[in-house]
Amino acid sequence: MNGIIGRKIGMTSIFTEAGKNIACTVVEAGPCVVTKVNTEDSDGYNSIQLAYAEAKAKRTSKAMAGHFEKAGTSPKRKLVEFRDCDLEKALGDTVTIEDVFEEGDIISVSGTSKGKGFQGVVKRHGFGGVGQATHGQHNRLRAPGAIGACSYPAKVVKGLKMAGQMGNKRVKVTNLEVMKMFPDKNLILVKGAIPGHKGAFVIIEK
Repeated sequence: MNGIIGRKIGMTSIFTEAGKNIACTVVEAGPCVVTKVNTEDSDGYNSIQLAYAEAKAKRTSKAMAGHFEKAGTSPKRKLVEFRDCDLEKALGDTVTIEDVFEEGDIISVSGTSKGKGFQGVVKRHGFGGVGQATHGQHNRLRAPGAIGACSYPAKVVKGLKMAGQMGNKRVKVTNLEVMKMFPDKNLILVKGAIPGHKGAFVIIEK
């Protein structure tokens, strides 16, 4: 198995043996239930579908309720498919963090970043602002400046960095380290920050 589904709990910090303070993100990962097993013969590729987090039966469609019933589990909120898994699991089996990770593993975490609404160019793209106070720039320190071109191509080119919706996008952070594991509580301490708000679903992969 090369991954698991989790939920971001929050931030904390730990001390190394040398006394260095390291900021870590606490993630509750699993236990997940195997709800589908794809094979090369039947589906053309190998993968395992995991389900995580209890869902209310009344908010589950009949099709999905039958899908979960086939796996012998209750309805879940989050489904993720992991391809090319080296761990052999059958339908209905449980996957925990001990099945996937060890302390010191290098992992990547995917999630949806915090939505920050409509933002200007200074916050969204790191523009420095106009800053030319002696050249008649009144109250325009955070303005984007001109966006037009010359007589050629006589248009505004696509893809310019401008104000707009910031955040709320799929983000993948790589080269993170598993600092500590607490299998009895299904918790992982990941070095550094990961995308998403507290309580957001994340996908952890090796």
